[in-house]
Amino acid sequence: MAETARTRHEQVVFEGVHGIGLAADRWEPDDPQGTVVLLHGGGQTRHSWARTARRLAGRGWRAITLDARGHGDSGWSPTLVYTLDDMVGDLLRAVGTLDEPPVVIGASMGGRTALVTAGEYPGSVAGLVLVDIAARLDPAGQARVRAFMRGAPDGFSSLEEAAEAVRSYNPRRRRTSGLEGLKKNVRLREDGRWYWHWDPEFLSFTADPANTSAERIIQTARRISAPTLVVRGSHSDMVTAEAAAELLALIPTARLVEVPAGHMVAGDDNDVFTREVHDFLNLTVDRRSDRFPR
Repeated sequence: MAETARTRHEQVVFEGVHGIGLAADRWEPDDPQGTVVLLHGGGQTRHSWARTARRLAGRGWRAITLDARGHGDSGWSPTLVYTLDDMVGDLLRAVGTLDEPPVVIGASMGGRTALVTAGEYPGSVAGLVLVDIAARLDPAGQARVRAFMRGAPDGFSSLEEAAEAVRSYNPRRRRTSGLEGLKKNVRLREDGRWYWHWDPEFLSFTADPANTSAERIIQTARRISAPTLVVRGSHSDMVTAEAAAELLALIPTARLVEVPAGHMVAGDDNDVFTREVHDFLNLTVDRRSDRFPR
């Protein structure tokens, strides 16, 4: 489907738990048929969703990309602790300001946040797109992500050095000619070095079993009633085919699609990913009332 809707773009701020400001971008079409909120993975920022958000807005959906606490332009945790419960609380506060429950698209950490929110707070979301998450993640893949996130405690001497670190971690990603996009994920500090744009204290998130509990995901997944699309990267080193099948079996309303991509599905193959998401939105929306069925 062609992107034909006229859209307006603005930056907004939601108030999260502890009064934290949550930075967001909103793309507003003239006559939105619904709202989509996009949650990024750990160590990313809302800008990882920019291309998908623009495309969905061009197809008639209000799209809101949100920086998680401790990431991008959102506030850092005043307790120096990052918990899944706080992220769920942040999402609930953000969607509570909207006119109607949105479809929430979440990747990795953002997908876990979206799943728990939908399962523990029925009616808070109108639909779910869960991108490369599962109750049980591959330990080797998890270790590789942690190593990447811990790999530059002293920052980078240049943007080129940061770009090379990204290429080494994800050699499948298509190379771009410039470094402007990378600037949205790093910040130049007073020491003249570039650092990832998230709170270093966030690294404790994956070390807390309460944030990564498979049992919690299993229990909440069974309670989800919203229409759900599970998206797995067919080359993912985090979510195996068996783990995706387990999640699919847990969620009564879910269906599964696979995209020829790694763990960073939307970045690796945005064309296929966005098409699958838009097809899901079209199949799920109730055309008679322009709302999602309850």
